[in-house]
Amino acid sequence: MNYTLNQLQIFLKIVQTKSVTKAAEELNLTQPAVSIQLKNFQDYFEIRLTEVVGRKIYITDFGQEIATVAENIINQVHAIDYKTLAHKGQLTGRLKISVVSTGKYVMPYFLADFMKVNAGVELLMNVTNKSKVIESLENNEVDFALVSILPTNLNTEKLDLLQNKLYVISNMDEVYKNRIYNKNIFETLPLIYREEGSGTRQIMEKFIQNNNLPIRKKMELTSNEAVKQAVLAGLGCSIMPLIGIKNELQNKQLQIIPVIGFPIKSTWNLIWKKEKNATPISLAFLNYLKKEKGNIIKNRFDWFEKY
Repeated sequence: MNYTLNQLQIFLKIVQTKSVTKAAEELNLTQPAVSIQLKNFQDYFEIRLTEVVGRKIYITDFGQEIATVAENIINQVHAIDYKTLAHKGQLTGRLKISVVSTGKYVMPYFLADFMKVNAGVELLMNVTNKSKVIESLENNEVDFALVSILPTNLNTEKLDLLQNKLYVISNMDEVYKNRIYNKNIFETLPLIYREEGSGTRQIMEKFIQNNNLPIRKKMELTSNEAVKQAVLAGLGCSIMPLIGIKNELQNKQLQIIPVIGFPIKSTWNLIWKKEKNATPISLAFLNYLKKEKGNIIKNRFDWFEKY
């Protein structure tokens, strides 16, 4: 059989995502290209690897067995690459980071140059809500986590990366005069919340409680991106991190409502378990951040300081 490593990788991604469309997105390929490679790979076998019922793809038992073998082969190929780089004195292995959802606008910029100069490092970055991020750190599944609220029940160390600022925001349907509003404005603003377990939700509720704000809760959504789209559509206002609305502010799709007490400020922290044995990669990454953090903030987040 002459199937290729590329076909094995594509098939494994289809099995992992249970979708040709999602596999194509994650592999940065077109859907037709992935479908063709799946068909070509299937042609090597007399037994079906997948079944399509309606519009949903299902992996057969035989397909699952092939996927397991494919994953082992791909891991061995990575191991060969790592060993080659290791013999050249380069860092090799995996760097695993769990990031809260709004941290996806922050963490890539602190990783980019490190990954460029360390070709043997494979990055595994999971973006989810705060509760799951802390859980992955607690279960020792990752090297680092990026959070804006430090966990209180976990013994961690931290490195401050960037200030986090939350503002009251709305779309452009209503003009807010150029003055500072007091907390009474919340009597008329229908607020859109993040879901329970979100760091943004926690910061928001703490501020509301501490200031006894008269809140009209409009709805609850499960990601900052969903909240942003709801605000853009005119479904309400929200309290959102500045880091995630740069383009919408610059394109004048969203506006900051100037309210007393805002912005709410916290800090993006890279944290890790205090008792965790550091790998050469995690130590190298920490040393890189300590050395380059200031330059990264200056070069990548200069716009942030203007608000």
